Amino acid sequence: MRQQCALLDLNRATFYYEPVPETEENLVLMRLMDEQYLRRPFYGSRRMTLWLQGQGQAVNRKRVQRLMRVMGLEAIYPKPRTSVAGAGHRVYPYLLRGLSITRADQVWAADITYVPMRHGFLYLMAILDLYSRLVLAWRLSNSLDVLFCMEALEEALQYGHPEIFNTDQGAQFTGQEFTGRLEAAGVAISMDSRGRALDNVFVERLWRTVKYEEIYLQPYADGVEGEARLEKYFIFYCRERPHMSLDNRTPWEVYQISRGKGCGAARR
Repeated sequence: MRQQCALLDLNRATFYYEPVPETEENLVLMRLMDEQYLRRPFYGSRRMTLWLQGQGQAVNRKRVQRLMRVMGLEAIYPKPRTSVAGAGHRVYPYLLRGLSITRADQVWAADITYVPMRHGFLYLMAILDLYSRLVLAWRLSNSLDVLFCMEALEEALQYGHPEIFNTDQGAQFTGQEFTGRLEAAGVAISMDSRGRALDNVFVERLWRTVKYEEIYLQPYADGVEGEARLEKYFIFYCRERPHMSLDNRTPWEVYQISRGKGCGAARR
């Protein structure tokens, strides 16, 4: 084993390391924090700590800060020097301010959210057409790497190319792999201001709907069950669930009509 690790230039401690899962207590806290964040997205670690303590949870701010980082949660409020990019990443301008979205494939948006399970958690990434609210592609992952985001992007691009693609400034979306693929497809890239998730408000509404209508109803036993149930839910969300903001039509109907294809075409 020592020779194999040497050939791979891999530290043996790294080879033998097994990630330690979150404790049951932390998973309970993360579920509570996720629900409260949907209700109060402006809560940072200080307010979240006070709220959890008010719920009878023995927790300090340092612990809450760590769990919020794991979950990818950040309080939504204007922050100083919002134009400063992370090291090595280009930050693109926000292109949706004052823009009237009047047709399908004009603007797509993407985001990642935390998904609690019975004995762990996953991350869910989705790409949404903002005009029709149609979920064009989605993926689940047990880590916040760029791979599952790229898989969803490639699937979405099979259906067309947006004029603008909007995301937050997360590392998955600011890296060269993701932005380079969009630029190669001739898509204008738009990014929210740091700490201003409401710039991507339609995706935030999607997460609230998905969680309260599906994810929170019964915790997933594992990723296989999560994948199967979310597949069924997104079919329902896109093809059967009427949206008041769409004159009680489904996202699929609005998307197809806007593209001049009627609403009878079947999506793969």
